[in-house]
Amino acid sequence: MKITKFGHCCLLIEVKGLWILTDPGNYNVTPKAEEIDVILITHEHQDHLHVDALKEILLRNPQAQVISHTGVGKILGEAGITHTLIADGEEKIVKGVSIESCSSEHARIHHDLPKVQNTGFFIDETLFYPGDSFHNPEKDITILALPVAGPWMKLEEAIEYAKTIKPKVVFPVHDGMLRQEHQLGPTRRISTMLLEPLGMKYVDMTEGSTHDFSSFLN
Repeated sequence: MKITKFGHCCLLIEVKGLWILTDPGNYNVTPKAEEIDVILITHEHQDHLHVDALKEILLRNPQAQVISHTGVGKILGEAGITHTLIADGEEKIVKGVSIESCSSEHARIHHDLPKVQNTGFFIDETLFYPGDSFHNPEKDITILALPVAGPWMKLEEAIEYAKTIKPKVVFPVHDGMLRQEHQLGPTRRISTMLLEPLGMKYVDMTEGSTHDFSSFLN
């Protein structure tokens, strides 16, 4: 199994002659590959599903089969993108390679935000990519794609998750927001969305900035 990481959670996995792409989102460059057989999408957030990028990829790979759950399927259907649905616990065999869906719920970001569907994928009984969750599929996992950063987790949880799964090897994913151009995304946006309706002004102060708070002292 050979894995190329385009960024964040966008991986190109080569296994037994099958080429699988995961989560083409807006935190990674759009892959230029032309040999993709399968595209797996864990959930609907734009850092995992960027519809315009997906369309561009499909123009180069019209043969690619897009696989995801019903939540993503609704978005794909509205965009006119042909896709195949997979249910929690379902296994699909593509060119002799098994692709199994594990779990169906995104980790909680905040209790005031609705959860979305999330599908982790167990590929060729070797690699587990959980998407945005710390789901334990209770399988013998050789390679774990480990989320290491995000508004729904802390690093301690990631480390404890890996200790629970006990893979032979781990590599980091969900780290796109650690790049400078993405660092301000979800932490600012979600905080503003949840706090300002409660009457709390959210002032976005970035490194090196100055803000006069005198108007709040009256």
